[in-house]
Amino acid sequence: MRAYGSNAPAARSTPSASTPPPSNRPSSTTSPPSTPSPSSRTSAAAPASSPASSTPPLPPILLLLHLLAPPSTAAGGPWVVLAAGAIQCFAGYFLMWLSVAGLVPRPPVALMCFYMLMAAHATSFFNTANVVTGVNNFPNYRGTIVGIMKGFLGLSGAILIQMYQTLLEDRPSAYVLMLALFPTCNTLLLMWFIRIYRETEGDEDKHLDRFSLVSLVIAAYLMVIIILDNALSLPSPARICRLVVLVMLLTSPFYVAMKAHLSDSRRISGTSFSGHQIDDSNLLAPEISDSRHAYGGYHQVPSGTFREVDTNMKDKTTSQWGENLNLVQAICTSSFWLLFIAAACGMGSGLATVNNISQIGASLGYTSSETSSMVSLWSIWNFVGRFGAGYLSEYFLHVNGWARPLIMTITLATMSIGHAVIASAFPGALYIGSVLVGVCYGSQWSLMPTIASEIFGVVHMGTIFNTIAIASPIGSYILSVRVIGYIYDVEASVEGGNSCSGTHCFKLSFLVLSSAALLGSLAALILFFLTKDFYRQAIIRRLLNSVRK
Repeated sequence: MRAYGSNAPAARSTPSASTPPPSNRPSSTTSPPSTPSPSSRTSAAAPASSPASSTPPLPPILLLLHLLAPPSTAAGGPWVVLAAGAIQCFAGYFLMWLSVAGLVPRPPVALMCFYMLMAAHATSFFNTANVVTGVNNFPNYRGTIVGIMKGFLGLSGAILIQMYQTLLEDRPSAYVLMLALFPTCNTLLLMWFIRIYRETEGDEDKHLDRFSLVSLVIAAYLMVIIILDNALSLPSPARICRLVVLVMLLTSPFYVAMKAHLSDSRRISGTSFSGHQIDDSNLLAPEISDSRHAYGGYHQVPSGTFREVDTNMKDKTTSQWGENLNLVQAICTSSFWLLFIAAACGMGSGLATVNNISQIGASLGYTSSETSSMVSLWSIWNFVGRFGAGYLSEYFLHVNGWARPLIMTITLATMSIGHAVIASAFPGALYIGSVLVGVCYGSQWSLMPTIASEIFGVVHMGTIFNTIAIASPIGSYILSVRVIGYIYDVEASVEGGNSCSGTHCFKLSFLVLSSAALLGSLAALILFFLTKDFYRQAIIRRLLNSVRK
């Protein structure tokens, strides 16, 4: 299983249609580069053809973004990026632990913020290395693999909380030390298995389905644990038992990967015997026929696509999309800014909601245990959105040919409805609204990187999608501080105090958030119309080439 470190020999030496140019291979790859065929060049994400001299020099702000954004994994392999993240993670949290435990003199606030910056910055390195590697290894299932990666990231908070409550309860300083040691050791042990492979395998959809099932089981188990925590007070032995079960579930992906490795090894050994090359010309037609009827294969395409898509033609209006653009070239496109606006509205309004959900619950008369349950379950809804949007967008792309920005449009429109539900403040509105907003917020984190990789290519994907992700804190600051915070203070001053109680406290704020999500949906809709032909011609062409091979 390639994305998870299988060392199975390559089934084919020819790069797939979606493989970036051989010059971008990691240094560990020893096979000589082969020249892609003309049809591969039209369907692959090829590097920009303009000479380097035509690229304008980086302005200071873009140079800063290049320095802060995690580097491309093509330079030295994903392990380099992961190692850099591990160093930052350990340094940030360990220095925080030394300060909290009183082992060093109390640092100034600015220095403590710098420690937090290092620890938080490490997350983007882990995230970038895994997502970019997954997209490179599964070019025909980008939505599914990004959904799985981002889904586990959404669950990580709930998993760490379970570890704290079971092992380190009432010892917050020890928890900070655990954050310094556990992610760092985990990364240093496993980063050697994260590699970019340049060949495709026939059963990767089945392997991804197994990983998807595992992630759903883990999410369901965590949801049950969270509900039980808020309803019952379990003794220490019961907490230890449930943590053991959780650890066993978390190790189950290794079993899936090893099983996939053995299956692929048997398949490769069975098709390459006696040094003879197998003629697969007779197998091609059945493969296409079966895949067009197999839901699990994801190779279904809209009727007429074989006639409508010409693999030797490229629409002039979509010539820049799918190219391997760098950050400067991507910023000069309207697609970048439409995606940025959609992310700012969707991610910003979602973060503003979760940041204020406890105060919203208090103003509407919810008990502290009820608001705690909603905050705890937010990670589950976040996972459902991240995984579900990736999986469903992949399904509708392969089966119906729907451009992925259409799914973003639908999720942002649904998020707008969720904000409006919270603003209505009817009984139970916060429960329903938090579920809708949580799911739709999570979906943006899997859709945005996937769309960015498809429109702008994978060579500079890490830099580009992390630059677009800056929209999240910008949108959160504007909507959470300048909108919700300001309106709440005005309403509280009318009541003659520092707190506000009643439906009027957040009603106007969430109507503004609802409008912002609707604006993001409109930006995504424009992006959908701009890229509709590109998805039909480029993405479906790539899938057809994969089926023909």
